[in-house]
Amino acid sequence: SNVFMEEAIGAEYGEGFETFRPEGPLKVDVDFLNDRMQENFLQRIRYAMKPDEAFGLIFSWDNVVADTRSLKLDAWKQLAAEEGKSIPEDCGVKRSMLYAGADHVLHKVLCWVESTKDSERLKLRLSQLYNGNLSRLNIPIEGLKEWLDALYTAGIPCAIVSCLDRINLLRTLQRMGLKKYFQAVVTEEDGMESIAHRFLSAAVKLDRKPSKCVVFEDDPRGITAAHNCTMMAVALIGAHPAYELVQADVAVASFNELSIINLRRLFANKGSTFMDLEKQRIEKIPPGRNLTIDTI
Repeated sequence: SNVFMEEAIGAEYGEGFETFRPEGPLKVDVDFLNDRMQENFLQRIRYAMKPDEAFGLIFSWDNVVADTRSLKLDAWKQLAAEEGKSIPEDCGVKRSMLYAGADHVLHKVLCWVESTKDSERLKLRLSQLYNGNLSRLNIPIEGLKEWLDALYTAGIPCAIVSCLDRINLLRTLQRMGLKKYFQAVVTEEDGMESIAHRFLSAAVKLDRKPSKCVVFEDDPRGITAAHNCTMMAVALIGAHPAYELVQADVAVASFNELSIINLRRLFANKGSTFMDLEKQRIEKIPPGRNLTIDTI
């Protein structure tokens, strides 16, 4: 399962992913999508009347839509109880179990296994325990449903990205009463290799170019991936403290602090500093020559 794997950030130096067309493979990257996914004439007219619909919002599943930290920690504790192992009460170990790959935790942090066979067995059991805990999840992050209600009323399309499989994710969204709010879903079946690739795939499914998308994340790695994709990033303070999320365009403690006007300001302020630094230089016209007429 990709739940306990550390994904690459992705989209560095304009890298993208490949898709296949009848005429052959097609390389898709950030610049390609921003260039090709321009609004047509009718869309420009519609967005002029309803500017909020021009945006696309992408929500990360982990700790943005649902609190998955407790699910992961419970899975590790259940695995330790089954194997007769103990987990040290250390902040570094806890952080590794939440954000590092399962291989690294089993071999380097907890030192539970030595052979690859045992490692694969424990990883499989860990995924089963996590999915069992996921089946009991029915409460979203506080304030999220009210925020999604406001977006749904404004007609702003939303997508959710996750490394879960599609069936488990849709079942959980249905149980939490959030399924109708997401027009696009990116899951394990989409085969994306990095966080940025998931964001780009979500932008394509929403039919919005990446530079018109806003990512909601709680992890600095996800914020970096969003900026690599020329997307705006809104950070949710909680899993990481505010000082680790300074690179985000906006950082909030709760969804209750957000409003639709915040989205407009994100894009309205974009480039204002650049314009101040790159003002056009007006060439000075050389002064005219004073001509005199000699008289006899």
